[in-house]
Amino acid sequence: MTESNATQAQHEWWRGAVIYQVYPRSFCDTNGDGIGDIQGIIKKLDYIAELGVDALWVSPFFKSPMKDFGYDISDYRDVDPIFGKLTDFDELIAKAKQHGLKIVIDQVLSHTSDQHAWFQESSRSKTNPKADWYVWADAKADGSPPNNWISIFGGSAWEWHEGRQQYYLHNFLKSQPDLNFHSDALRQQILHELEFWLQRGVDGFRLDAINFCYHDQSLRDNPFKPVEKRTGRGFSPDNPYAAQYHLYDNTQSENIAFLESVRALLDRYPGTVTLGEINSEDSLKTLAEYTQGKTRLHMGYNFELLADEFSPHHFLHTVGALEEVIGEGWPCWAVSNHDVTRVVSRWGSGKHNNDFAKMALVLAASLRGTLCVYQGEELGFTQADIAREDLQDPFGIEFWPDFKGRDGCRTPMAWDTSSTNAGFSDGKPWLPVDDAHRRNNVSVQQQDPESVLNFYKQFLQWRRTMPALVSGEINLNTSSSTDQLLVFRRTNHDTEIHACFNLSDSTAVWNAAAGSQIALGNGAKRNDNGTIELGPYGFALCI
Repeated sequence: MTESNATQAQHEWWRGAVIYQVYPRSFCDTNGDGIGDIQGIIKKLDYIAELGVDALWVSPFFKSPMKDFGYDISDYRDVDPIFGKLTDFDELIAKAKQHGLKIVIDQVLSHTSDQHAWFQESSRSKTNPKADWYVWADAKADGSPPNNWISIFGGSAWEWHEGRQQYYLHNFLKSQPDLNFHSDALRQQILHELEFWLQRGVDGFRLDAINFCYHDQSLRDNPFKPVEKRTGRGFSPDNPYAAQYHLYDNTQSENIAFLESVRALLDRYPGTVTLGEINSEDSLKTLAEYTQGKTRLHMGYNFELLADEFSPHHFLHTVGALEEVIGEGWPCWAVSNHDVTRVVSRWGSGKHNNDFAKMALVLAASLRGTLCVYQGEELGFTQADIAREDLQDPFGIEFWPDFKGRDGCRTPMAWDTSSTNAGFSDGKPWLPVDDAHRRNNVSVQQQDPESVLNFYKQFLQWRRTMPALVSGEINLNTSSSTDQLLVFRRTNHDTEIHACFNLSDSTAVWNAAAGSQIALGNGAKRNDNGTIELGPYGFALCI
C-alpha cells in the first residue's frame, strides 16, 4: 500500500467500523445523583475498548433544560452540569484516544431549546438581528396555524408566541423551535458551532434529524396519506403524524447545499466523519442522495431496520433497494438505538433470547456498511417494562397507553450484582434498573464463556480479520432465501463468505454451497447430505 493510499485508509477508518452508542444518562453515574455522566463513560472505557468496537457515539450531553433529555439544546458549546464540565469532555477525548477509540458526538442542528439565547432574542421582535433565525409565520385570518403540519410528538407543529404575535414551527416538542436554515447568518453560525467541537478533537458527528433542517418557504399543506399507506419509522403508525405525506415540512432540496458546506468544513479536519440520521418519505432514496459523491455526508443512518418488520423479505427488500441507489455512498446500519424498542423484544419471540441477540449482531455486522451498536445490545438486554408512574419520556406520556414511549430502551446499564442499583449509581436512578437486566449484568456475563457479552467480543475480534465482512461487496441470494432463511454473500478479491440466518424460532435447513466450511456459527450443524441445519435463530458463515 502506498503512503497516499495508507493515509486515505486511515482517514476512512469509518468504513466497516463498529460504533458503540453511549446514552450518557443511563451508562454510569459517578456522583450519586442517579444520572449517568461523562466521568462514568471515562470509568468504563476499558469495558468499551474490550468489546472490540472502533468508536463511541455519545448522545447529547450539552446544556439543556432536558425537556427531551438533551435533544433540546440551550448551548451548543457547553456541557450540562448533570453530565459534568467541558474539561471532563476533553478528558474523555484524550483517554478514548489512548484506548484507540474515536469519539463521535450527536449534533442536533434542526432545532434548539426555547431556552437557547438565540430563540430568546429571535422571539423579542420581528426586526432584531436574529429575527429570522427561527421559522416564524403569521396566523391565518381566523387565527389558526399557518398550515396543517403536525408535530411528531403530537398536535400542530405550530405554537403561538404572544410576544411576536406569530406562530413558530416545531417538528418535535413545542419547547424545541425549528431553526430557519434559509437564513444565511444562521447557517454560518451552525458551522461555527460544529467547528468548536472539531477543534476540541472530536472525530465526527452523528447529525440528528438532518433532513429536517429546511422547510418549504411557501408553507404548503402536506397531503393526506391513506390508512393503508401509513408506516411507522421513528414513530407509531397510529400517530397522527403518519396521516400525512411529509413533502413540505422536511427533506427540502436546499438541504443538499448545506450538507456540502458541512462536508467542506470536515474535509479541513482529516479523518473526521459525518453520520446523518435520515427519516423521510423515502429514507433510502434520501440516504443515497445525501451520501452521493465525496462532497456530502460520509454515511447515512436510517430507520428501516429499526422498524417492527422482521422477515427475510424485509431484509432483502431494504438492503437490495439501498444497494440499487446508493452507488459509491456508504450505508450505516443499526437494529437498536435510544428511540426504539430493543431488538430482542422487537423482533424476537420471547424464546431463545441469547441466541437471538447473537444472531442479530452477526446479521447486522455482516451487511455491507458500518454498524452502530446500542449500549446493552452486547448483553442481550430486552425492553424494560416501565410503570406509568415512572415514565419520563414526553413522547410516551403524550401517547400512553397506545405508545409507551422510549424509556423502556433507556433504562440504566447493569454492571454488577452486589452494588446498589446494579452498579449504575449510588443514588436513585432517573429510571429504574430492570430486574431482568440486573440478573443478566456485565459481571455475570463476563464469567460465562457462552454469554452474549463474550460472544460479542469474540465475534468482533474475528470480524476484524475478515476483509470481506468489513469492506467487501454484497450479493443478495434471493433464490436461496426462504420464509425462514436469509441468505447472502460477501466477497472481497479472492475471499467469499456465504451467510445464512434463520429468522425463525424453529429449525430450518440450508442447502449450503458444496464444499464450503462453517467458519463461524451458532446453532448450526452440517448433515451427512451436505445441508446445514440451523436451530432457532441460528446462523452460519461459510467459507
